[in-house]
Amino acid sequence: MPMDKKIPGEQSAIETIVADFGIRHRRYLDTSGKLIGEAPPFADDPKIMTSLYRAMMLTRIFDAKAVALQRTGQLGTYPSCVGQEAVGVGYASAMTDEDVMLTTYREQAAQLWRGVTMTELLLYWGGDERGCDYKGRPRQDFPVAVPIATHIPHAVGVATAFKLRREPRVAVCAFGDGATSKGDFYESVNIAGAWSLPVVFMVINNGWAISLPVGRQTAAQTLAQKAIAGGIPAMQVDGNDVIAVRQMMSEAMERARAGGGASLIEALTYRMGHHTTADDATRYRSEDEVSAAWKRDPLIRVRTYLGDKGWWSKQDEEHLVTDCRAKVDAAVAEYLAIEPPCPESMFDHLFETLPASLAWQRKKLAGG
Repeated sequence: MPMDKKIPGEQSAIETIVADFGIRHRRYLDTSGKLIGEAPPFADDPKIMTSLYRAMMLTRIFDAKAVALQRTGQLGTYPSCVGQEAVGVGYASAMTDEDVMLTTYREQAAQLWRGVTMTELLLYWGGDERGCDYKGRPRQDFPVAVPIATHIPHAVGVATAFKLRREPRVAVCAFGDGATSKGDFYESVNIAGAWSLPVVFMVINNGWAISLPVGRQTAAQTLAQKAIAGGIPAMQVDGNDVIAVRQMMSEAMERARAGGGASLIEALTYRMGHHTTADDATRYRSEDEVSAAWKRDPLIRVRTYLGDKGWWSKQDEEHLVTDCRAKVDAAVAEYLAIEPPCPESMFDHLFETLPASLAWQRKKLAGG
């Protein structure tokens, strides 16, 4: 209800509150892995919960191997996703095969869940465009977008197509905190709200946009509240709680699929590694800050939950680690055995018909 009050010093002026907003934060597991309150039904299903944990562990072991490959000159610059596994697995596991995912870099957890193979990821980060040609389930998912925020308008376009075709599908767009400082983000949120589009914006707030902390990017108390101006429901979630991420994404996608329009979720997590293998994060953040973040490790949290439920044992853990390492090693062997692309292939995925100004360059590079 509007509330009126007089403005001091202006006897005839009245202020009226015409709108009031708030941002809710959700989590189900505390930092020790203990359940807080009543969890959603899927959290009582050992098959689902162990599958989420297995996916998180596979991502972490793959991530460590990819960093090692880069350090030995067998992979290009690579962005570690260590510490953010619960976000990617959480939101990707809420999607259906028919939905479309548009991601920034550092979303290996979500890509692996969606069916992108580890070999394809290695090809991509090795500079081979064949790594973007997903052969499995996610054929319509978009490739990694390294430029900041440029893929957010693309997600709006995908969601517009879904709406025009009357398809019960949702576009899911994941990006970092730095992207919320770009015009692409604000324009996309505005049109998604105005057109009531079936898109969910997943803001992964890991605290840092390379070396710039969130506090220096914006004066906003939360990144979620940036969606309010676009008329979009906005929520915040503990990004290290895979139960909370999956449940909140499920609710947002159900709303979108039912015609309720767009949503924005801000997932609070932490980038435990360097921005990429070309970065040295020790130059701009303290060891104490990173050590504190490790105490909120999403893998330990869900593993504790599984153990308390009696669904996980030390033997299960040992078998999982062995299995994941074997799968990663097999993918690495496959990647290293693939013949590198010829230099002129850099032109092959730019245009349907290559312009003359580039065609001659390709021909010359090929030795013609």
